Amino acid sequence: MNAATLAGCGALALWAFLAVLARGAAGIPPLQLTAMGFTVAGVLGVALVAARGRLSALRQRPLVWAHGVGGLFGYHALYFAALAWAPAVEANLLNYLWPLLIVLLAAPMLGMRLGARRLGGVALGFFGCALLLGGGARFPPEAWAGFACAVGAAFTWAFYSVLSRRLAGVPTEAVAGFCLASAALAGVAHAVFEAWVWPDARQALAALLLGIGPVGAAFFLWDWGMKRGDPRLLGILAYGVPVASTLLLVAVGEAALDWRLVVAVLLVAGGGWLAARAA
Repeated sequence: MNAATLAGCGALALWAFLAVLARGAAGIPPLQLTAMGFTVAGVLGVALVAARGRLSALRQRPLVWAHGVGGLFGYHALYFAALAWAPAVEANLLNYLWPLLIVLLAAPMLGMRLGARRLGGVALGFFGCALLLGGGARFPPEAWAGFACAVGAAFTWAFYSVLSRRLAGVPTEAVAGFCLASAALAGVAHAVFEAWVWPDARQALAALLLGIGPVGAAFFLWDWGMKRGDPRLLGILAYGVPVASTLLLVAVGEAALDWRLVVAVLLVAGGGWLAARAA
């Protein structure tokens, strides 16, 4: 395991804390939280890139900017909306369909073969989510909008990840620019659609930690790991993130660990493991 693969593992570890920190900032509107997190990430990222004398890496084609900003902003706006409107554990697990969707989308978009194991893994993952939402009557009506956002977030990150293979020559330092642009776009959208909420100390700390870790450093580590490390190993390890993330939510009291949740988590993670083992 080389340094780049270890960096990718660091990104996965940071993403396990994404839901917990987002819930820590509960009460802040989704677009405002997106803007706050990406402002921290963008400012720190650009400062680091400037210190290394690599600001030229921010000069990229419009297509690259559309891909980077659309993926980062779109995913997090949908994800934070899902956690704001729906029960955190269920929305979080639906969001973690993205590794399985990457498997599905790789076939038509990259010409990769699916095969029985990959299709079986995808089926297990979707069955796990169906089990999780099977008792739909226990959810309030507004929760379904949150669940839709969670599924939208999963598709957005899957498209972003698959299309990244076609932009492998883009330097990792460009992510700093994508974060700043995402912050600006989220800020404009917030001004149009939401009312500003002054964060208290807990919310401000959660937003700061989001910008430093899961919404900041994780992107740079993941980009480095996917381009210079072992993507097969990282792909397998990624399916442990929904397990770790869900257990963290349970640990902080966001949900009870009942049998439906346990089975759903095992199905999603097990489906991803099965798909990742395909030759």
